[in-house]
Amino acid sequence: MTRLRSLSAALLSVALLVGLSVMPASADDLDDRLADAQAKKDAASSALTAVSDDLAETDEALAQAYIDLQTIEAELPVAQATLDKANAAYETAQREADSLAQRLTDAEAEETTLVDTIAENETASTDAHNAVAEMARQAARGDLGISSLEFVVGAKTTDEFVTQYNMSTTALRTQNSSLEDLRQTQAVTSNTQVRLDAVKDAISTLKTDADAKLVEADAAKTSAADAKTEVERLITEQASKKTTIEERKKTEEARQAELTTQSDDLTSEIQDIIGLQEAERARIAAEQEAQRKAAEAARPAPSTGGAAPAPAPAPAPAPAPPSGGSLSYPTAVPHITSSYGWRLHPVLGYYRLHAGTDFRAYCGTPIYAAASGTVQWATWKNGFGNQVLLDNGSRNGASLMTSYNHLTSFAVSGGQSVSTGDLVGYSGNTGLGTACHLHFEVYVNGGTVDPMTMLG
Repeated sequence: MTRLRSLSAALLSVALLVGLSVMPASADDLDDRLADAQAKKDAASSALTAVSDDLAETDEALAQAYIDLQTIEAELPVAQATLDKANAAYETAQREADSLAQRLTDAEAEETTLVDTIAENETASTDAHNAVAEMARQAARGDLGISSLEFVVGAKTTDEFVTQYNMSTTALRTQNSSLEDLRQTQAVTSNTQVRLDAVKDAISTLKTDADAKLVEADAAKTSAADAKTEVERLITEQASKKTTIEERKKTEEARQAELTTQSDDLTSEIQDIIGLQEAERARIAAEQEAQRKAAEAARPAPSTGGAAPAPAPAPAPAPAPPSGGSLSYPTAVPHITSSYGWRLHPVLGYYRLHAGTDFRAYCGTPIYAAASGTVQWATWKNGFGNQVLLDNGSRNGASLMTSYNHLTSFAVSGGQSVSTGDLVGYSGNTGLGTACHLHFEVYVNGGTVDPMTMLG
């Protein structure tokens, strides 16, 4: 009983520990719920990869808090399903323990009854045995050994004969009855002993089962405690991450505004460069035109002889922008993590232009020139971090430039000429970034275009 009381106490402590009611559900239902929650968690983990890429130019602490929050909210249903399953296991253990406790109590009560019955039977058997023995002693002394002839010969009167005969008959009947009682008592005692042995075996088995159930209950207690702790931990972390996100939202909005301003400033700088280049080309063209006209003026006028004047030259065709395949990939093993285009910021909730293509480039990965050209600069550009800007000249009459951002270090300097595939720097996580990668931008006539339309 002490062992069963320990079992009951353990199960009660589990009930107090868990403190959550579980709707009745079959083991299969709970398994299905857990499997479904795990599948959704796995799907959410895959989706988080894309979200992480969209956060590539977000404050690192904010981005990590958002990713952690999404991970926690994917893990919570799994943890809750695990807790529900642990509670169900506890309830099953409790029901089985209650059943074992009742059966053991009944068996022990039956054992006590059987022991008492055997003791009573042994007393009755002893009394019957003694009675039979006493009759045997009387018979040996001749007190009961009266034959029919003795009844007739020894009787002096008919009444005496009848009296002696009745006494003798009663004594014999009493002796036979005592012998029968003794046999029955011994038979009952034997059967009771067999039953007692069976009950003792049952008690031994029940105690063994109770020990095993106690171990199972302890395991259920630990499992439920761990599951409850995990749920509580996730809920606490969920609240913490939400607080972090709210606290850093305004700062991030300011950072994103700054990044937009810097991008606009970069575009203006590039357009200024293009303007200066066009002005320089116009100056050179004007000088060349002046020289041509001076040369023409110095030559004698040709004799027309009445011939018609030569037709004016046809105008040059409009320049076409650079086409696909104009650029080489800036990494040896190109793996795109985020494409060019408009993105909904997961935290701030508004769309913004991701003006380049992000390539997976672990810290220190070599970055190569996508086309030959001149290094316009290799310098720090705030949100872009360490940036190399290449002036790749004119392609099909359109200005072409490329930038390589978030570098950890440079391999070139301003004014240097490079060829396609030359090393320009090493990838990093400078500026606004959450992990080492290459943010690659392409500018045609000063505006950004999708790099993938020209890479090949």
